[in-house]
Amino acid sequence: MRIDKIDLGERPVVLAPMEDVTDPSFRLMCREQGAAMVYTEFVSAEALVRNINSTTRKLEIDSRERPVAIQIYGRDADAMVEAARIVEKAQPDIIDINFGCPVKKVAGKGAGAGMLREPGKMLAITKAVVDAVALPVTVKTRLGWDCEHKIITELAPRLQDCGIKALTIHGRTRSQMYTGDADWTLIGEVKADPRMEIPIIGNGDIKTPEQAKAAFDAYGVDAVMIGRASFGAPWIFREVRQYLDSGTLPEIPVSEKFDFLRRQIRESISRIDEIRGILHIRRHLAATPLLKGIPDFKETRIRLLRANTEKQLEDLLVEIEERFFGMAGDPLPAI
Repeated sequence: MRIDKIDLGERPVVLAPMEDVTDPSFRLMCREQGAAMVYTEFVSAEALVRNINSTTRKLEIDSRERPVAIQIYGRDADAMVEAARIVEKAQPDIIDINFGCPVKKVAGKGAGAGMLREPGKMLAITKAVVDAVALPVTVKTRLGWDCEHKIITELAPRLQDCGIKALTIHGRTRSQMYTGDADWTLIGEVKADPRMEIPIIGNGDIKTPEQAKAAFDAYGVDAVMIGRASFGAPWIFREVRQYLDSGTLPEIPVSEKFDFLRRQIRESISRIDEIRGILHIRRHLAATPLLKGIPDFKETRIRLLRANTEKQLEDLLVEIEERFFGMAGDPLPAI
């Protein structure tokens, strides 16, 4: 699969853009584990134009994580064009436009998935951004605003006509937020549409290697995007990649998975500071599959989330390893 001149290989699996999740450290880990491409946290066009420090820092890219896309969002065409030009100077491989974020502070103000209520304006912004930059531009969106307005099958060719080089579709409407099951049926219809020439990336509820393979096989998408299933588990890309290539799953020692968590903690603290770095990493600690199924799961997770120093976190991780997993990495019987 290619996005413009960027070759992502056969049946690529990519990391979704996620606010407070896809920081440079995590993106690099996912690339090392087999993600074919990674996306930054989304960047507010308005904040970027105003040169807000916390926003401009999101443009920082490590050359080792390429190919990488920087994602922008907004509802004002002029601001989106100016933001795209600023982003271009940061030299990502791709500029992605977010027309899919469902959260109230974004969609409720008409940006992100809010644009699905104004498809004409969405198309105008897309065309303006494409015309303003030399980098390939892609779009990520949803099926529609709600179940009565699933417009993606007619919207997709019109977005393509604006000049985008790939389209990512999350299989939910904005009104669904992240509830219910993702519906890949319309994603498959878009891919099967003879009008479509650009790659279609499917997104939504890909949590296992088997689900990734089923998405490729059943819906014919060019790539699969993984989001929440990567929280605290960057190794999921290694599992999916090997399963797609050979039908087998890698044997990843539990000790190695704990080392990933330690690295996330260490690098988050190094990048920010101890207090805010730990706050930033808690989403990964809360969601990591390493804790699922162990005795005292709820209590153990609460203790991890209440730790506020690196030493406290390290002591807890050592305790969890010793108590529940043993030297060989196999879960011990409940105590």
